[in-house]
Amino acid sequence: MERKFAIAEYHDAAAVTRQLDELISKPIYTITTAALKKYEEEYYGKKCKKSKEIIDKAVGVIPGGVQHNLAFNHPFPLVFTRAEGAYLYDIDGNRYYDFLQAGGPTVLGSNPPAVREKVLELLNDCGPSTGLFHEYEYKLAKKISELMPAVEMFRMLNSGTESCMAALRVARLATGKKRILKMGGAYHGWSDQLAYGIRVPGSKWTQAPGIPLPIFRYTQEFFPNDLDDLERKLWWNRLRGGTAAVLIEPVGPESGTRPLDFEFNRGVERLCRKYGALLIFDEVVTAFRMGPSGAQGYFGVSPDLTIFGKVVAGGYPGAGGIGGKKKYMKYLAAGIKGGGKHKKALVGGTMAANPLSCVAGYYTICEMERTGAAQRAGRLGDRLTGGLQELIKKYKLPFVAFNQGSIVHLETVGTMHFAIDWSRPWRIPAVIRATSERKREMEHMGAAYMAEGLVTLAGSRLYVSAAYDEAMIDDALARFDRVFANVGLKES
Repeated sequence: MERKFAIAEYHDAAAVTRQLDELISKPIYTITTAALKKYEEEYYGKKCKKSKEIIDKAVGVIPGGVQHNLAFNHPFPLVFTRAEGAYLYDIDGNRYYDFLQAGGPTVLGSNPPAVREKVLELLNDCGPSTGLFHEYEYKLAKKISELMPAVEMFRMLNSGTESCMAALRVARLATGKKRILKMGGAYHGWSDQLAYGIRVPGSKWTQAPGIPLPIFRYTQEFFPNDLDDLERKLWWNRLRGGTAAVLIEPVGPESGTRPLDFEFNRGVERLCRKYGALLIFDEVVTAFRMGPSGAQGYFGVSPDLTIFGKVVAGGYPGAGGIGGKKKYMKYLAAGIKGGGKHKKALVGGTMAANPLSCVAGYYTICEMERTGAAQRAGRLGDRLTGGLQELIKKYKLPFVAFNQGSIVHLETVGTMHFAIDWSRPWRIPAVIRATSERKREMEHMGAAYMAEGLVTLAGSRLYVSAAYDEAMIDDALARFDRVFANVGLKES
């Protein structure tokens, strides 16, 4: 595999899956009660007083006290006021390594000067939005289409959620079919139709309160890494009018938390062609993080539509888009020269493709390409993963560490490795209890990491940016070492 990609050696998905199966079959190992209490008292109680004061006020005017699910932290969310390179700083002045990376899509690190300077120039000259066309709309779309051969055209939207919604409308218009098949456990935003089968494969509608069940009439899920299951459902759908699209995260659900075989994506593409369904790649995290041509370039697949997220605005607001082949993108045409009299998908967004977002996205992608950021971050991800694996051995823990380049997974309880089997309904309550219990321990481990200056995603995922160097990774590993030294069998 060419080194232009972040992944030097693709993992053995079957071997990792066996490790994860073993993890969830064992008792829970987590931060000890005494160590957690010490972190709560000595760190959060003494060093995070300003954060606590603001959060206590915020809960009175913001539901839950925070605006974003990722902002929650045990015992209370911290308030961050500064971001620079590989570091984040909270309002109390504490410094942290940023392994959250705004949820994954950013690769250069926080607030890179090369992008910030261009944004400031734009603000001085134009302002953030005019509601009219700006030259960087063209420059950004052109840059993305040059890097990703399957993206012949690109339309910017405000978020990954919106982009997934638009992709489904395009697929239905293009194929004349209604049904959507998504990979179980994957997250494709919070729209009604796609709040189905999220986090835990087989969960169907169970994690979508507030959404009427008939909304899911045309949404289905298939089991990750199981081409036979996908083909059975495509075959059955063909008898009922067909499948409009198959929607997947190309490294596996939740950024590869449940890993896929290398050939899986090609198998999905083959089945989509066989059954006349559009193939939609959700590259919100993988676009440009895996390399300039994204996961589709790495796996050698040509999706019909591609979903983009925060990276296309460089981490600035207005962060999403949909790209694809011209024959499908025509359904998103706007303006006088819309490309014919065919029906067009209803999409909108006053702030979509605003000048600020487009200039930030353009220079972010150019800077990643110029500096080889994806490759650098991938090598550092390998170093972090190798170090975590050594620590797991050192402390004889059942934890599992693996990575897809700069996407690093540290599974201590395996919450999202569970699945719901509706052919055995009597076992569902036990799965729900197990995932709830393990989720609490993820939060406790995440609190320990945070107190050691490590910001992670839910205590189980780490995104490495090109702003790191080897010394930083080694220092981060020393902090993980301090946490692992205080891990033991969960107390009853």
